[in-house]
Amino acid sequence: MPVALITGCSSGIGRALADAFKAAGFEVWASARKTEDVAALSAAGFTAVQLDVNDQAALQQLAERINQQHGGLDVLINNAGYGAMGPLLDGGVPAMQRQFETNVFSIVGVTRALFPVLRRAKGLVVNIGSVSGILVTPFAGAYCASKAAVHALSDALRMELAPFGVRLMEVQPGAIQSSFAKNAGHEAEQLINEQSPWFPLREGIRARAKASQDNPTPASEFAAVLLKAVQQNQLPRLIRIGNGSRALPLLAALLPKGLLEKTLMKRFGLNRQI
Repeated sequence: MPVALITGCSSGIGRALADAFKAAGFEVWASARKTEDVAALSAAGFTAVQLDVNDQAALQQLAERINQQHGGLDVLINNAGYGAMGPLLDGGVPAMQRQFETNVFSIVGVTRALFPVLRRAKGLVVNIGSVSGILVTPFAGAYCASKAAVHALSDALRMELAPFGVRLMEVQPGAIQSSFAKNAGHEAEQLINEQSPWFPLREGIRARAKASQDNPTPASEFAAVLLKAVQQNQLPRLIRIGNGSRALPLLAALLPKGLLEKTLMKRFGLNRQI
């Protein structure tokens, strides 16, 4: 039975992926941070793991468990992440650090810890990026930068892992139905206050936080498409899944930069002086 480890399985994309891979015959190791989420995953029949993806000691212990029980790991899906919304200068460096720790640094940390078991199985690494790494929007600068970094490190890792028989695929979702918007909105509300120079534009900040849930693709549909891609003999380097996942990068490539910026500024209320 092939073995898959999926991070960030409490809800949304992660949970849908866990369900899809389990139904396809994988033994799924599903991680989450909160105790109650781990209990729910265990009750659903997964090998549930309580894991902070930035805890190197915990990652090493996890790698040893997988090695002892299976000797190798067939699929690693680096899914854990979140979106920090709001003006870059309001969040400052601390918000950037938190965003990059979860969305970027953890990918390197998790993959590094699990590299020995991936190498033994000639396994596959799947990094969940975002079209936001290609089409950058205001009030999501930290998130967009983190996903652009995921794109760059995925390209580098793909080449560096190849001599060991470990493959890598990047996924850039569009709008996927999940708790992302709710969590992003909560993050944004922590920054919105009357002392911020951007307070008069707060509705634009809220609109950006909710944008990922504009006509979203169901997470189960996303998971089914990704599972099918993983099972192909000719593995794609990059796949885009979900509403807007193809149109938005196309806009970023074809529209003149100035026109694209004016369009985005109007969309999020930045086309006026304050």
